[in-house]
Amino acid sequence: MKRRLRAIGIVLSVLGIAIAAPKGPVARYRVLPPVTHGNFALFPVVGETSFNTQQFLTLDEGIASGQVIVTERSQTSGLVRPKRPRSRIWPEPPIEIPRSGASVNELVLINNSDRPLILLAGEIVTGGKQDRVVSKDRIVRPHSDPIALGVFCVEPRRWRETSARFGGLSFSMAQPSVRRKAMAEQNQQEVWNEVAKSRAAFAGKLDAPEARAFSGSSSYAIAVQSGAVQRQIDSIAAPIDESYKKMIQRLRAEKAVGAVVAINGEPIWVDVFASSALLEKYWPKLIRSYAAEALRPALVPSTTMLSQAKAQAFLDNFDGKRSNIETEPGVYSNTEIIGDDFDGFLLRSLLPNTGFEVHIAKMQR
Repeated sequence: MKRRLRAIGIVLSVLGIAIAAPKGPVARYRVLPPVTHGNFALFPVVGETSFNTQQFLTLDEGIASGQVIVTERSQTSGLVRPKRPRSRIWPEPPIEIPRSGASVNELVLINNSDRPLILLAGEIVTGGKQDRVVSKDRIVRPHSDPIALGVFCVEPRRWRETSARFGGLSFSMAQPSVRRKAMAEQNQQEVWNEVAKSRAAFAGKLDAPEARAFSGSSSYAIAVQSGAVQRQIDSIAAPIDESYKKMIQRLRAEKAVGAVVAINGEPIWVDVFASSALLEKYWPKLIRSYAAEALRPALVPSTTMLSQAKAQAFLDNFDGKRSNIETEPGVYSNTEIIGDDFDGFLLRSLLPNTGFEVHIAKMQR
């Protein structure tokens, strides 16, 4: 009972229902009528508050600028953090990282920028000995020492270095079924299984010559980057994206901060951000990941559309049986809430002048 009350209390706080004297503005979220295409429905989410997130750096921004470096664990001897005076805000000693041997489920990251870095589970980095997907949401302090970055492989069979450093897959991220295996189940074999299912679904929509070319690699990233699969994804993403952007332009004053995603009449995913600006940075990647999910064959095909009321109920319900909290004091906390049929994740910034949820994710199990 205590665990149940604790989980409920966390979510009440997130949704702006005061359980203690709140500090600063609180956020409530409202689902709007959907944008639809075939079996795919996307419900915009607006909030009463859009927080200031200008200080945060995204992975794509950091890699593109060269301020964020991601490499295999065996390459960390080449990562040297620029010397700077130890500040009162970041007084911790360097984190020790093993220097020998690459690891499937661990990379090393260093943030050389002046801004805290947001990492979202599902973001793909390509290169090294295998392409990987980030396994959990977190925030990395500015001017960080090398940190161990938990990842899962999304390219089975290859273990050969193609580049010393990793790049980001800037136009997409892992689709919800793959993200869920990484975030909630934390199981490499299950991630590989979902990658195989997704690749099979992509291949099944190609003609014979395209399918033969497609089968030459086991990489999830290469699959979603191939011209034939991109056309399939764009056939769903483009009309949804166009309608959503028009809606967001009208809703910017209403603080659009996320979306509830439904396929075949069932809610499958929620992404909500602390600000409209942060949502817009991630949106090109997210819409393509949702569209890729819609290409997978349904276990129970349906033409029924999810109602707005049920989408709102899915967003609101974080009544969990238990919760797990991971935290780095003064930087972030990441709370997992486990319900009867869902997993929810709340990434909260603990940096000075923040104290709000940067990202909320929820997935149907």
